[in-house]
Amino acid sequence: MIARTFYYAPGACSLASHIVLEEIGAPYETIRLDLAKGDQRAPEYLAVNERGRVPALYEDGWVLTENAAILRHLARSHPEAGLLPDDPREQAVVDEWLAWLSTGHHIAYAHVRRPERYSADEAAHPEIRAKGADTFGDLCTMTEVRLSNGGWALGERYSIVDPYLMVFWNWARGATIGFDMPARFPAWTAHARRLSERSAVRTVFAREGLTLPA
Repeated sequence: MIARTFYYAPGACSLASHIVLEEIGAPYETIRLDLAKGDQRAPEYLAVNERGRVPALYEDGWVLTENAAILRHLARSHPEAGLLPDDPREQAVVDEWLAWLSTGHHIAYAHVRRPERYSADEAAHPEIRAKGADTFGDLCTMTEVRLSNGGWALGERYSIVDPYLMVFWNWARGATIGFDMPARFPAWTAHARRLSERSAVRTVFAREGLTLPA
């Protein structure tokens, strides 16, 4: 049996991999990091992940980082969970979604949340935040259209994409962005509510101290 330890921060992008770990049903341990206190920069954690980010998955002396990689790895390691389709084209759509979210939504959100990454000039930070929020909103609108037919990201099949979508829905409704998600993005909100009915999602939200979609 693989011994797994998962490093996460409440409400961070690690939420997606955390949910999938719970979905596959295999045993794992968790280590919670407080990013506000700088736990991600502590020597103990940098020895696990020198990038100082979450998530990180430790398996029997081997470490994997980055949500997209962890999500795929867990799904491939546990095909019985049915979280990754067998059809090559459907797998390509999964990869498309993961790339779209990680290189679009995540980067735009970072401009709002952490403008200091993009300019050392504090006077430029308000403009960076404003443009980041506009870009994030545009990306969310495109995602809303993709989800407008109802169901999951792949249609009728639940996959590793769906917990990743929950990350950005949750961020969009938070204080940093503050979108009225039911009014502005009803299809995505319906998706988030459907996700919240799953026991794995409920377990992880409770562990991380997050509020489920109303």
